[in-house]
Amino acid sequence: MARKVLAVVFVVAVFSFFFAASGTAEVIKIKFANYMPIMHTNTIVMGKFCEEVNKKLAGKVEITQYPAGTLLKAPQMAAGVASGVADMGLAHCSYSRGRFPVMELTELPLGASSSFILTHVINDFYDKFKPKEWDAYHPLIFSASTPSTIQTLKKPVKTLEDLKGMKIRGTGRSGDVVKALGATTTPIEMMDMYESLKRGVIDGNMGPYEQLKSFRTGEVLKYHSVAWQAGSGYTFYVIFNKNKWNSLPKEAQKVIDETAKTYIDIWAVEWNKTDLDGKEFFDKQGGQTIPIPDTEIQRWVKAVQPVIDDYKKDMVSKGFKAAEVDGWIKFIKERIAYWKEQEKTRKIPTAYQ
Repeated sequence: MARKVLAVVFVVAVFSFFFAASGTAEVIKIKFANYMPIMHTNTIVMGKFCEEVNKKLAGKVEITQYPAGTLLKAPQMAAGVASGVADMGLAHCSYSRGRFPVMELTELPLGASSSFILTHVINDFYDKFKPKEWDAYHPLIFSASTPSTIQTLKKPVKTLEDLKGMKIRGTGRSGDVVKALGATTTPIEMMDMYESLKRGVIDGNMGPYEQLKSFRTGEVLKYHSVAWQAGSGYTFYVIFNKNKWNSLPKEAQKVIDETAKTYIDIWAVEWNKTDLDGKEFFDKQGGQTIPIPDTEIQRWVKAVQPVIDDYKKDMVSKGFKAAEVDGWIKFIKERIAYWKEQEKTRKIPTAYQ
């Protein structure tokens, strides 16, 4: 009797082995949350990234992008990816101020004139310093908008004095810049800004040319004051839930990481194009670009210096050394100079020369 039982067990085990070996492994599904509109450059670029990864890992991994806040809205992105609501997410640091304090440095007015420059600088910064604040995730790519400038509805802004009493949209460190320039900061989510402008809830926005077309704000805003030297870009991230990442096969991790690296430059160049598209759209709507004289720009730059100083004090209070923060700033400025030269050498079009 015992022999018959063992024989049956053996046969079942053999059949189970061959069935498992011949079966097809289940495709790993990855949910990628993105708050940006469907036709925004960021969504389009990330769509191409997903397509490329899916093609390389066909039958093994499949990334599906959920744009326009259908899975997670911008302010919930960092927490939502950490908790597993989404496996991947795209947003920027200002929507979760204090969560990524070291990387918030890259959202300060440090003199980068384009998305191309700042995108490369931010990735260089992360690669060199690897801030521990990202240890809860697996970061894939960082990117940046062009430094923001003042955009207004009714009143043209030519001097710092013009900003007094105005309510200007700004979030995170950008909001600090708005306040330093003399206006009242109003932190409205990007997806709500058009209606807020249309209804006169705010007088304007601290933003790049890109937003004028991507979010159609160029239909209502009338003035764009060019003083990017005192502006700051938004630092975007594409991050993976750490547990989900660790569960992926090593081969899949390698493909995703390597593909992401190639998209740093692709994304950076596309950002610049989007800025130029925004400028063209604004011009066609009858918008007026206001050049700020160098002497006045220097006043603006001086006005926002306390934002940088306050950041340094904040980081020292968190336990970082002043010399360490100074080292970060020095590195960023050096990389800005390097990537500015690269942009020039490669003749990459940019909104600000």
